[in-house]
Amino acid sequence: MSSDLIERSKKVLTPALVFHTDIVAKRAEGVYVEGADGKRYMDFSSGLATTSLGHCHPAVVKAIKEQAEKLIHSGCIFHFDTVIDLAEKLAEKTPDTIEKFFFSNSGAEAVEGAIKLARYITGRPGIVAFTGAFHGRTTGALSLTTSAAKYKRGYRPLLPAVLHSPYPHCYRCSVGQEQGNCSTECLDYLELMLRQQITPEEVACVIVEPVLGEGGYAVPPKEFMTRLRELCTTHGILLIADEVQTGIGRTGTWFASEQFGISPDIITIAKGIASGMPLSCVGASREIMDRWLPGAHGTTFGGNPLSCAAACATIDTIEKDNLLDNVKEVSAYALERLRAFKEGISSIGDVRGLGFMIGIEFIKEDGEPAPELVEKIMESCKDAGLVLVECGMDKNVVRLMPPLIATRENMEEALTIFEGAVSSL
Repeated sequence: MSSDLIERSKKVLTPALVFHTDIVAKRAEGVYVEGADGKRYMDFSSGLATTSLGHCHPAVVKAIKEQAEKLIHSGCIFHFDTVIDLAEKLAEKTPDTIEKFFFSNSGAEAVEGAIKLARYITGRPGIVAFTGAFHGRTTGALSLTTSAAKYKRGYRPLLPAVLHSPYPHCYRCSVGQEQGNCSTECLDYLELMLRQQITPEEVACVIVEPVLGEGGYAVPPKEFMTRLRELCTTHGILLIADEVQTGIGRTGTWFASEQFGISPDIITIAKGIASGMPLSCVGASREIMDRWLPGAHGTTFGGNPLSCAAACATIDTIEKDNLLDNVKEVSAYALERLRAFKEGISSIGDVRGLGFMIGIEFIKEDGEPAPELVEKIMESCKDAGLVLVECGMDKNVVRLMPPLIATRENMEEALTIFEGAVSSL
């Protein structure tokens, strides 16, 4: 059955769309996915960090069903309560600078909206992003993305006036510093860039992932984020926190920005906001949003009633079930165990992460990336019933991103499978 369906898909789906596994899903619940072959898999990919409450959480299913019986689509023709309920909930959870929202469908859409908003409000053309970042694949978002050069192949020229500064990926420092012995020299590069390549008065925004996602699951020093906030404030540059992957509890707080003590001017939210339903948003202060005049941006499907209902249920469940505390406790156990395991495995160069964004970087004897080894490890884990995906420019980082509901027992089971796969190669 599985092979037949995959063959059918090849006839009607473009090969541009890449699937991470050859598993054909029959049904899913919680942390587990059942394949068409009857085998059960523990899903530590969370649909690329999207199924916050796991698959088909009862509260989310119930909210979708109830909403579907009342209103499925608005298209900005009718007002309805669910989108307002969601905006009010987000205003309570986001950093204190974020008060109003524009809803869309995907992370890339949110990023497109954020950079449009920044240019519109400031009247400036320049956009600064960081090396290794992934902000999406639509033209504007792709212009900011540098997690892999292949994403831009065949699509140039892209958005003008976009510059890139080194991200503080401390294990593989772009400016030659040693891990644990730097003074955020990468931010010195940005300050130099504002003297040599573009004046601050020309820069509309700086967009940053509080934790590098697709680029390798790197956590920046707090000092970097603090100085970045100060630099933007000094020059009247809007700071955009791309929390598409880090938001909605994935790092153990509602948003990763709060762990660095910063409040962005604009925030992008997507992925886990609706536990698998398509939804995203741009958030900003009332002062900024009220200057975005009617018709300056728009959407047909953004803020869909079903997705908004799922998002409200997601936020309520995270709060009711104390899932932020669960993420902190289970991730602390996982990082401690993985770092101890690393000591006996020369092929593991680094273990890093924040909350349920944990990266294990694999290297060759000479320290170079080992993507082939990662492929073998993930295949071995899949055979043992654990689904993982990779990240990093060289695809040599295994990432653990289970749903927020994953228990310590789930993590123990997953790490036992993972460690067995690594030890057997």
